[in-house]
Amino acid sequence: MELYNQLKGLADKVESLKDKIHNEESTKHAFILPFIQILGYDAFNPLEVVPEFTADIGTKKGEKVDYAIYQNGEPILIIECKHWEADLNVHNSGQLFRYFHVTKTRFALLTNGVVYKFYTDLDATNKMDEKPFLEFDITNIKESIVKEIEKFHKSKFDINKIVNNASTLKYTTAIKNVLEGEMIDPSTDMVKLLTGKVYNGRLTSNVVVEFEEIIKKAFTQLINEKVNFRLNSALSKEEDNQKEETTEEIEVSKIETTQEELEAYSIVLAILRRKIPKERVTHRDTQSYFGILLDDNNRKPICRLHLNGGVKYISTFTEEKKEVKEMINSIDDIYNYENQLLKVIEFYEN
Repeated sequence: MELYNQLKGLADKVESLKDKIHNEESTKHAFILPFIQILGYDAFNPLEVVPEFTADIGTKKGEKVDYAIYQNGEPILIIECKHWEADLNVHNSGQLFRYFHVTKTRFALLTNGVVYKFYTDLDATNKMDEKPFLEFDITNIKESIVKEIEKFHKSKFDINKIVNNASTLKYTTAIKNVLEGEMIDPSTDMVKLLTGKVYNGRLTSNVVVEFEEIIKKAFTQLINEKVNFRLNSALSKEEDNQKEETTEEIEVSKIETTQEELEAYSIVLAILRRKIPKERVTHRDTQSYFGILLDDNNRKPICRLHLNGGVKYISTFTEEKKEVKEMINSIDDIYNYENQLLKVIEFYEN
């Protein structure tokens, strides 16, 4: 979630500034260096991020790519940058191909700060593929893509995991694009394939034309039905939740949140802000305990406080969501459970 929020923040910056960015150098500083920083690399540490990465290749001397990211003294990602309005075409980026061949890196990135294309060598060893295995537009980021971007984060970078997943990712994306195109405008081969499964007559040109429209309608209806099913399921779930909330409201009316509980909540909040924004931490008071949750989600309890009885307790949670209840003398003792509280956030985030 934190990475998604950081990328969303960069996307907002791109949208607001791009019309004021007039050259490649400004694109690098305004859009691409912040992206490198989001991946956990220090853009101002020349041992991690090398600008104007240079290597002599055969008869070509002094050619450069814009950046190389290093880990353990070896380049792990070379990056070529373009102005944000430029088309990204690997045939116009010969440096990436040549550098990929002579360096030990398995990954190359071509970007204009808006669109990002990651390449590896799936088709031929040590030769950069012509098609990316991962491509996204940062202004239209999806959560599924964020999970793939996260694999390039400094703290999670694992060459073997990325390469092993790259082939599946590359071809899954390609097939999705093909299917999307076929749904919008079915090709003759697709029309013949589907028609042949439902029509017993001879596939004349007139029949193919007729079924082209039928298939378009079938795709549209199928998508609508799937969407409506998901919406109806969500609405039914919401109605069930509303019934539960009505019952809860009756119970809540009997609850009085004390000043001590609010002060204890502030202590927990102060501890957790080292890891997450305060907006993600909420509290719910019940008749039995004062609960503190992540993302206002009952399935993500952070801790429970029992402060209204003669003896005070705090309950923290293990990775298996097992509740561990311990006695405290006062709310100041909550500071002693800093490690447990931060660990709860850590396993929810992972």
